[in-house]
Amino acid sequence: MNPFLTPPAATEYAPFYANYVRLAGSDPLQALRTQPLVLRQLLAGLSDEQVRFRYAPGKWSIKEKLVHMIDTERIFAYRALRIARGDATPLPGYEQDDYVPLSEADGRPLASILAEYDAVRAATCCLFESFGAAAAERSGTASGQPVSVRALVYMLAGHEAHHLQLLQERYLPNMA
Repeated sequence: MNPFLTPPAATEYAPFYANYVRLAGSDPLQALRTQPLVLRQLLAGLSDEQVRFRYAPGKWSIKEKLVHMIDTERIFAYRALRIARGDATPLPGYEQDDYVPLSEADGRPLASILAEYDAVRAATCCLFESFGAAAAERSGTASGQPVSVRALVYMLAGHEAHHLQLLQERYLPNMA
């Protein structure tokens, strides 16, 4: 049985993540399984020049956005693992704007980024599918805020949904 069909209570995550929880839909595990297909459809036929596109000065390229999604997924999954296993150590935050330039994403082939994305997503799905109801309800602290394992899967699926939406609304329509 899927222990993630009940959305987390607002007390299970920081208010900042409310939109991500909402965007995850009613079954975040299913969203995690289908998002790679949506991503591939959005990127189909784009050239290397196009995946380096930024819709405004100071914004990330599509390649940087993809690596940011991978980094965030790894961090959220790591947090979920630690909390699910009963580790009560407060987990630090991370600064996404420091990570992205150091990723050197624009210098990588898109195929390499997508292969990494697929590997991380497969591992993430296996991890969350391994959790039972008790693990899903465990809570800990990340970035100085309370968070449950259940909230993390919703936050993760919603985070990706948010970035897929940005690709559709701000990137793809503005490409030459």
